[in-house]
Amino acid sequence: MVQNRTHTCGELRMEHVGQTVTLCGFLENVREVGSSLAFLVLRDFYGVTQAVAETEEMISLIRGLNKESTLQITGVVRERDSKNPKLPTGDIEIVPTSIQVLGRCRHNELPFQINRSREADESARLKYRYLDLRNPDVKKNIILRCNVVSALRQAMTDHGFMEITTPILTVSSPEGARDYLVPSRKHHGKFYALPQAPQQFKQLLMAAGFDRYFQIAPCFRDEDARGDRSPGEFYQLDMEMAFASQEDVFAVIEDVLPPIFAKYGAYNIASQPPFRRIKYLDAMETYGTDKPDLRIDLTATDVTALLRDCGFGPFEGAEIKAIPISSCALTRKQIDKLLSECEVQAGEKSYWFKVDESGAIAGGVAKFMQEKKDALFDALSLAPNTLVILTCGKLAQAQKSAGVAIKTFGAACEGHMDRERYEFCWIVDFPMYEIGEESGELEFCHNPFSMPDGGLETLRKAERGEIDPLTITAQQYDIVCNGVELSSGAVRNHDPEIMVKAFEFVGLGEEDVKAKFPAMYHAFTYGAPPHAGVAPGVDRMVMLLAGVDTIREVIPFPMNKNAQDLMMDAPAEVTPEQLQELGIAVVDTEA
Repeated sequence: MVQNRTHTCGELRMEHVGQTVTLCGFLENVREVGSSLAFLVLRDFYGVTQAVAETEEMISLIRGLNKESTLQITGVVRERDSKNPKLPTGDIEIVPTSIQVLGRCRHNELPFQINRSREADESARLKYRYLDLRNPDVKKNIILRCNVVSALRQAMTDHGFMEITTPILTVSSPEGARDYLVPSRKHHGKFYALPQAPQQFKQLLMAAGFDRYFQIAPCFRDEDARGDRSPGEFYQLDMEMAFASQEDVFAVIEDVLPPIFAKYGAYNIASQPPFRRIKYLDAMETYGTDKPDLRIDLTATDVTALLRDCGFGPFEGAEIKAIPISSCALTRKQIDKLLSECEVQAGEKSYWFKVDESGAIAGGVAKFMQEKKDALFDALSLAPNTLVILTCGKLAQAQKSAGVAIKTFGAACEGHMDRERYEFCWIVDFPMYEIGEESGELEFCHNPFSMPDGGLETLRKAERGEIDPLTITAQQYDIVCNGVELSSGAVRNHDPEIMVKAFEFVGLGEEDVKAKFPAMYHAFTYGAPPHAGVAPGVDRMVMLLAGVDTIREVIPFPMNKNAQDLMMDAPAEVTPEQLQELGIAVVDTEA
């Protein structure tokens, strides 16, 4: 069977008129007109071309074929009488002399219309992902991903980084999420783990004397899905630099990302270096989140001292944040609806009042604000037609509610969000430690391998009680774009003495560190260079560049929200023989 093609379905133009060509592709549509005329639309990876069958012989070859069958058409190119300016190939058509069925579609009904697959139920799209990907609008996101990954590789190579792959089968390590475990056939009762990130391996490469490392690294975490996170696996631009500071890492990323966003992004405006640096505590206080969307011009102001004694019950003994929204035309009904959405996301109610055209305070909790009017106007620089959202609770809750309100009302109120741009920032000076919500004990706030500001001397001061461990900041940073965290990174703790001391604060001694991180600990005892790195998420990056709302749109074969691959029917049961070989028994935990 000959399947050669001379041209693609997106290639033919007027200069090809009169030539005999061969095309291969999917039968997107067929329309018979009478008994001696039929119009076919053939689609391949590159585009579509119309063919016109004008003989009974040619029509008989396609009659009864289901859409999406794959065909080979040989014929003569001619100019169309009725041109289609919407198609690159809309000036020409093919008059077939030969039609061959290469792959017959045996289904009269498709799960969804290919060109409208995005309108279908997501479960159907994921189950028949190979059909969903035939939709050119879906396919273009995967093409974008390929181009972005290629550009990232080239940029990193141009900056002197070497691409080195690290192991997929490794050891379980406490890195903040659940591991995917892989049982060992040769060592019953022992397990490999799929890496949550190449964190330890890339630091070991620095200890081994490699100066600049990167890879497009697969990472595996058994965590729940959300709009910007896929369950199971994801990919990141993982990089590490020896003899490097935080500013060295920033300089590389700020040189690599803007050109890629400028070339491939849905928007043509992006932050130029240097990106804004915002301290973690300032971000939480001003934006209510450590992932601020700087396209929104709204910020929060602390009004606790001003409003705590205003007589409104929920404010008593609480921290209170105010978000003024100027030139707000929302109705009371619209405000209440948005506040209900905020409550669902934040878990606590928020409140409001408005300054009307005359400068009076009205609506919501206005009656409790009257005695504070002048002070509020001064503190918040209020003007007529300004809506004020008020959040309250313990500090973390008041901040979280403020962050949700800023994002929700910023998007809903005209003039407060410049959507069509990319705004980057670095969040810096993260706390080294925090009190765990479940344990109530001191825990690492983020990456345990980060270098504490001030190094060993700071940790010794905390040990002596001269400072509170909760006030120690780490040389750690996040890069955020449009409210999406692309990556965390840090200057690493490369000194085993400092590492042991840092872990002592969370109840782990030197022997624990040796047991949990043996390779890294021992490698550092041989004299490791200072090093730093970061790992922007490729999936999230492409999601932003494509201008889509969910990360599943830019992953070729994504899982659903329940971490199921509906197309391959995974996860699935395995045979008793397979379990026996691994020395594993499945226990019913619900019994």
